[in-house]
Amino acid sequence: MRSFNILLILVFIFSCSNKKPTINTSEEENIKEKNINSSSIVILGTIQDAGSPQIGCNKSCCVNLFENIDNNRQVVSLGLIDVPNSETYLFEATPDIVKQTKMLTKYETKSNKEIVDGIFLTHAHIGHYTGLMFLGKEAMDAKSIPVYAMPRMKEFLINNGPWSQLIARENILINEMENEKAIQLSSSIQVTPFLVPHRDEYSETVGYKINGPNRSALFIPDIDKWHKWDKDIIEEIKKVDYAFLDATFYSGKEIDNRDISEIPHPFIIESLEEFKNLNSYEKNKVIFIHFNHTNPVINSNSSEAKIVEKLGFRIGKVNDVFDL
Repeated sequence: MRSFNILLILVFIFSCSNKKPTINTSEEENIKEKNINSSSIVILGTIQDAGSPQIGCNKSCCVNLFENIDNNRQVVSLGLIDVPNSETYLFEATPDIVKQTKMLTKYETKSNKEIVDGIFLTHAHIGHYTGLMFLGKEAMDAKSIPVYAMPRMKEFLINNGPWSQLIARENILINEMENEKAIQLSSSIQVTPFLVPHRDEYSETVGYKINGPNRSALFIPDIDKWHKWDKDIIEEIKKVDYAFLDATFYSGKEIDNRDISEIPHPFIIESLEEFKNLNSYEKNKVIFIHFNHTNPVINSNSSEAKIVEKLGFRIGKVNDVFDL
């Protein structure tokens, strides 16, 4: 009995110690193989706000996943790694922020930090900011994490709990952004927010242009329709090296229980038509992201996924890395 009690004490001591586990998971091996030596973007999630499988879903796209969990089905997020300065940044604070932060800090091997150096928010829909809750008193109780937000988004956080508590306790520090005004993160990395049309019940919605030492990227996880934007998406794709674009639904046929006009997004089939005249080099810049749980392209073996790739476009996958 005495030996058993000693064993329990040892388990308790080491179970929550600061020493990092040495277990090599397949995910860790995958990260090591990436061998990031330069500033980069990494995909940390590709799924629409409500996740996959989705609550209340009894369709075939969900049923098996409740029993056979796919750990790659994380809500949409990008990580930015500034290698020379050993800093990392998250784009979106998703409900999967715990795992995504851990994934990102594993890529940045020169630092022992367990939290990122800043978080960029796009808007106030559940998949894009609610992960901030894990920075609060009930969880990490973080210290002054910079959070970049537009004016309405800032006001939403200040005036509504529990987000207001994060600010009052200085778990987060809000850095207010301006439309089209660049934020210089380092001598070689800058981030510029730009407004896009979306369902702005609580905040405005932005996409981002990320400029690195050698390459640049667009990040537009949510937009109503390309033609509603005051910019030409074709021209914007041509200006960058990567374009991470909203691909929530493959087509309108996926949603048979809701009025899809109330949740507008560019269908993939619409984007394929919109982008059809791009040359092969430009098409290869397009990386589709933000997939609803019903979107067949999540399954890389689906006929829809094969059509997208045959036409020269890419489907975003967790742990894909893009040099900046």
